[in-house]
Amino acid sequence: MRIVMKFGGTSVGSVAALQNVVDIVIKHRQQGHEVLVVVSAMSGVTNLLLDSAHQAEKGNEAISRQARQQIAEKHAAATLHFLGNTPQQAEVMAEINAMLDEFTALCHGIRVLGELTPRALDVIGGLGERMNVPQVTAILNHADVAAQAVSATELIVTDNRFGSAVPLVEETAEKSQAKLNPILAAQQVPVITGFIGATADGITTTLGRGGSDYSATIIGRAIKADEVWIWTDVNGVMTTDPRIVPEAHPIAHLSYAEISELSFFGAKVLHAQAIRPARRDNIPVRILNTFEPDHPGTLITAEAKESNRTVKAITAIKNMSLISVQGSGMVGIPGVAGRVFTAGMVGIPGVAGRVFTAVGRSHASVLMISQASSEQSICFVVSMADAAKVVEALNHELIRELERRDIEPISVEQEVVVLAIVGADMQGRPFWQLWGRTCRGGLA
Repeated sequence: MRIVMKFGGTSVGSVAALQNVVDIVIKHRQQGHEVLVVVSAMSGVTNLLLDSAHQAEKGNEAISRQARQQIAEKHAAATLHFLGNTPQQAEVMAEINAMLDEFTALCHGIRVLGELTPRALDVIGGLGERMNVPQVTAILNHADVAAQAVSATELIVTDNRFGSAVPLVEETAEKSQAKLNPILAAQQVPVITGFIGATADGITTTLGRGGSDYSATIIGRAIKADEVWIWTDVNGVMTTDPRIVPEAHPIAHLSYAEISELSFFGAKVLHAQAIRPARRDNIPVRILNTFEPDHPGTLITAEAKESNRTVKAITAIKNMSLISVQGSGMVGIPGVAGRVFTAGMVGIPGVAGRVFTAVGRSHASVLMISQASSEQSICFVVSMADAAKVVEALNHELIRELERRDIEPISVEQEVVVLAIVGADMQGRPFWQLWGRTCRGGLA
C-alpha cells in the first residue's frame, strides 16, 4: 500500500515527537508499505518567521535576529540529540543556517523598503518547512531508514495567488510522478516540504496556513496513493471542541461531505481545502495521533457509515460579522428573490446581484446568506476582518438607493459566532428533534 503521511508542527516539534515519527515510519515500512512523508515546520517556527516579517515592515529588524537565534537553537537541539556531534549534524545545521541567512536578508530588505509584498511573505512563511525537511531526512537516515529530501516546489505547480495558491492538477501530477516514483522504486522515503509549492516559473507560493494537510492530499492524488494519513496531536476528529466540552470524544468515521462541513465551519483538525483532492479520486484519509499511534483515529471516506447518531459533531467559527441590507424599496425589484447568491455574481440585475457584486469586488468570503421571504432584507456573514471593506463597497455600490432611502443604512453586528451541526443522516429529520437532542447533550 502506498501511504502519504503528513506530520504537523506538534508532531515534529520536539525530540520526543520526532522519535515517534521515526518509529511510525519504520513500523509501516516493515509492514511492506511505501511511505511518503510530508512535514510541517517545527511548532512555533512559522509564527516566528511571519511575525518577524511584519515587524520588519514596521521598521523593527531586531525581532528577526531574535527569531533567527530561537529557530537555530530549536533545530540544533533536535539534530544534536539524534545525530550527535557528527559531520551529518554539521551538514544539516549548515543548510539550516544558510536558510536563516536568507531569512535575515529578506527581513533587512523589507525594513529598508518599508513594504512586505505577498510574494516575499510566501518565501519567508515557507522557510520553516524548508528547514525541517533536511533535519527529518537526516534523522531518518541515521535510524537506517533510507530517505531523500524533496522540496514541494519541484512537485506542486500552482497559480500565482500568493498566500493561498491553487494547485494545477495535471502539471502537479506530471512533476510529482517524475520525481517521486524513482525514489519509491529505490525503496527510499521521500521527505517533502508541506505548505509550499511554486508557480510554473519557479516562484515559491504557499497554500494557506495549515496548508501541509493540503500538500499531503495534493501529492496523494498526484502519485495515486492508496491512503493519506494526517498525523496530529489528537485522536482523530472530535465531536466538538474538548476545551469547551470535556466530554467530547473522537469520531470513528466521517464522510468527505461531513469533514468538509466541519473544516469550513472552524474545526481546526484539517485544512479546509485538504479533503478536495482526496475526494476527487476517492482516496481514504485518516486522522491519527502521533503521540498515541495505536489509536484508530478517524477514517474519512466517500460514504458515511451507518451510525446511531444523527448528529455527529458540532463546531463553531468565531469572530464573524453579520451584515444586513434592508429596506422597503427592495420589494419587487428584479433579481432580489429566487436567486442563488455568490460573491461572484457579476452582472446580475437588481439589488441582490449588486450587493454580492460589491462583496465580490472587496475580495471577502461570504460564509452564510439569508433572505427574508418578504424580500425586504438580505443578511450575510463575513469575517470581522473583512467587515469594514465590505460595508464601504456596499455604500459605494448602493449610494443612490441609500440617498433615496429605498435602503436603510447598512447595519453590522460584530462578534457573531456561527454554530454548525453536522451529520449525514440529518436530511429529512425534524429540526426540533435535532436541536432538542443537541441541547440535551446528545453527542456526549
